[in-house]
Amino acid sequence: MAAAESMPPSVHAGALSSAILRVARLHRALAGQLLREVGLHPGQELVMMQLWDRGPQRQVDLVRMLASDAATMTRTIQRLERAGFVRRRVSETDRRVTIVEATPASMGVRRQVDTLWSQLEDVTAGDLGEQDRAEVVRLLDRIEANLAPAVELHPAR
Repeated sequence: MAAAESMPPSVHAGALSSAILRVARLHRALAGQLLREVGLHPGQELVMMQLWDRGPQRQVDLVRMLASDAATMTRTIQRLERAGFVRRRVSETDRRVTIVEATPASMGVRRQVDTLWSQLEDVTAGDLGEQDRAEVVRLLDRIEANLAPAVELHPAR
C-alpha cells in the first residue's frame, strides 16, 4: 500500500479508482514491453487471439467482442494489416461487411504471444493462490458490471 499512502488526501476519497488506474497503467506498460518482442502493441494481441481461436470475423463483431469502438478497431486492424498479421476482405455475401482474418505469417507469433500472455498473468498474480486469483477476477467482473451501464449513459462525444 506504499503507493496509496503517498497519494494526496483528495485521492483517498477515490482510493479504489486510484488503485485501479495505477494497476491498469502498470499492467499495460508490462504488456507493452512483452508484446514489443513480437511486434505487437497492447490490445492487438486480443484481436489476434480472437482471430486465431475463432477464425475470420466481421470487423463489427471484433468491436463488440472486445468492447472497442469502430474507429479504434479500424486503426488497430490497419496496423495489424501493415505488419502482415491480418488481411481484410469484403464479405462474399454482403459487400458492406469487412471480414478480418489472421494471415499464415501471424501463426509464427501465436506461440510467442501465448507464452508472453502467460508470463504477464504470472507476474500480475504473483504469489496469489488460485482462490485469491478467482476472487480478484470475480470482484473485477463486478466492478466492470457497475461501470458498464454508466459508460452507456455517458457515451464519448
